[in-house]
Amino acid sequence: MYSYAQYIAGQDRPGTRWTYCPDAGAFLTDPRGTFTRKRRLERAGGDPDGDTAGIVGRVGLSSADDVTDALLAAHRAQPEWSSFDLDTRMQLGPRLHAALKKHYDELLSILISEGHPRRLAEWEIAGLLTGSSEETVSFYRSQLEQRFDDPHRTLALLRKPDGVVCLNPPQNAAASNSFLGTASLGAGNTLVVKAPRTAPLGVAFIYRELVVPVLDELGAPPGTVNLVSGATRPMLRQWLASPYVNDIMFFGDSDVGLEFGNECVAHGKKPVLELSGNDTLVVWNDADLDGAAEALAECFYGSGQICMVPKCAVVHPDVADALLERLVTRCHGLRPGYPGDPDVLLSPVWKMDRFHEVLADARGHGGRVLCGGQRVDVAGEASLTGPFLEPTVVRIAGLRDARRVRAVREETFFPLLAVVVPDERDGIGELMDEVIAFVNDNEYGLRNSLWSGDDKVIDAFVRRVSNAGLLKVNESHIGFAPYLGTHGGTGRTGGPFGELNYPILRTSHLQGVSVAKGSRRGAPE
Repeated sequence: MYSYAQYIAGQDRPGTRWTYCPDAGAFLTDPRGTFTRKRRLERAGGDPDGDTAGIVGRVGLSSADDVTDALLAAHRAQPEWSSFDLDTRMQLGPRLHAALKKHYDELLSILISEGHPRRLAEWEIAGLLTGSSEETVSFYRSQLEQRFDDPHRTLALLRKPDGVVCLNPPQNAAASNSFLGTASLGAGNTLVVKAPRTAPLGVAFIYRELVVPVLDELGAPPGTVNLVSGATRPMLRQWLASPYVNDIMFFGDSDVGLEFGNECVAHGKKPVLELSGNDTLVVWNDADLDGAAEALAECFYGSGQICMVPKCAVVHPDVADALLERLVTRCHGLRPGYPGDPDVLLSPVWKMDRFHEVLADARGHGGRVLCGGQRVDVAGEASLTGPFLEPTVVRIAGLRDARRVRAVREETFFPLLAVVVPDERDGIGELMDEVIAFVNDNEYGLRNSLWSGDDKVIDAFVRRVSNAGLLKVNESHIGFAPYLGTHGGTGRTGGPFGELNYPILRTSHLQGVSVAKGSRRGAPE
């Protein structure tokens, strides 16, 4: 069983108590027994005594005093860490990349134990590897320091660290999102990471087994990284009030996150927001329909409980029937099951009641359910108490009134894909204009993608779609690419300052430097 205490100022520190982490597969098999063992261990405190079947690990919980000490440790370490030369700090990326490869199987096993279907967990780790790849790190390096020369002076554009960064990852993908904080270290910031009480093990593993050893190899001072865990709201309030905190990376619901961003600014903190997503995937009449259907089926990774999967599609009426036939066939092949099964893509759904509300709303607006809509058990059988939902596709007629439908207008955090098919009211001759306006009108803006074989259509989409941090064309909607950020967006996804998110840039600030030639005494000729 894994056991991770808090990590503060370079030392493991016992917490106020432990939170125990059950294996998701064991919980599906025996929910009552597994939960009872978890609670018994947490009440007992100390070292585990007795039956620990179905328990994967434990993580220490933090008191308010522990959090204060972590913030102070980060504050004290920051000047020394930022004084390390840039090339040394930039070694973090390749060394973490190598550590990820070395610990790949172990990290994959932990993510699966936290309930991530194997295929989803493999995709998450692929994102970590891309974000720490040689190409991506070289781009980071090029942005942090640029130097110029003219006859009278030497000039530089330097990005300087903001200071202490606090990171609050989401419980649905805590480990992979917490890894974004490592990029902020490259800029010279120090870091306090909160492992969520509900899913702390992957976060603790990444920081204690990968990040801390690499920092030790580089000689980083104690306090460069600190790991705490506890309830979210009290800790966020403490971060806001602390004089030691400069930036807060917050992941969560848009309503909560945008309000929290305002509070950050009011308290003199820089918010870096990663909030809800409502991505649109457009399929034109000359698209590769098999490829487009495969990309649309990515909606159902983790049962749609991932912010960057496609949530809504706009499909050209000429190919709608053929595309939807392919998509429904793929949906019938998706099934629930235990997360370790390599054929399983679906995971238990948290927001069952909201799913049925949104589906009823779509039906009320004339939406036609093409597949799915039922609650099922782990075997895929209909069940009033099952923890899974069938992959659900709803066809919505007409583009102009589509935003009245909640499944189109709002982020859906369950396996429901709304497919909007324009009709004669939308003016087919000017349909591309209508579709681009529709995509840009989305209140959210994480990713958008297009499937088309026409260069003119692709060019119009790329030039004119301003919404979203990332645009994808004729490839996986959720796939990762070197050089490009994995997160970040506009609107309700990233707030008024949202864009493609490079944490190393978002947690630093640009400084210009001009040094007159011949002005430095003792400088070599």
